[in-house]
Amino acid sequence: MTDAERTELEAAAFRRLVNHLRERPDVQNIDLMNLAGFCRNCLSRWYGEEAEARGIAVDKEAAREEVYGMPYAEWKAKYQTESSDAQKAAFEAVPKH
Repeated sequence: MTDAERTELEAAAFRRLVNHLRERPDVQNIDLMNLAGFCRNCLSRWYGEEAEARGIAVDKEAAREEVYGMPYAEWKAKYQTESSDAQKAAFEAVPKH
């Protein structure tokens, strides 16, 4: 496999992950953090950091919109629910990166 092919496959896998997360707004970010150690916000932050490392200007809101498929405030208003005490306790116990 060439480097270009690897990059193409990685990009395709990233797009599929983002699309999957967009199709599952019922899965809350805190649940993703508790189970996987990352969430949509992490993914958008990584996207922005990688853009910055390459000299590409992508602000925080633009990076979030890439991942959420809409402005973050709109996604929160439509889909975000209040975290339960159990979710919050689990979040506090998860190692942070």
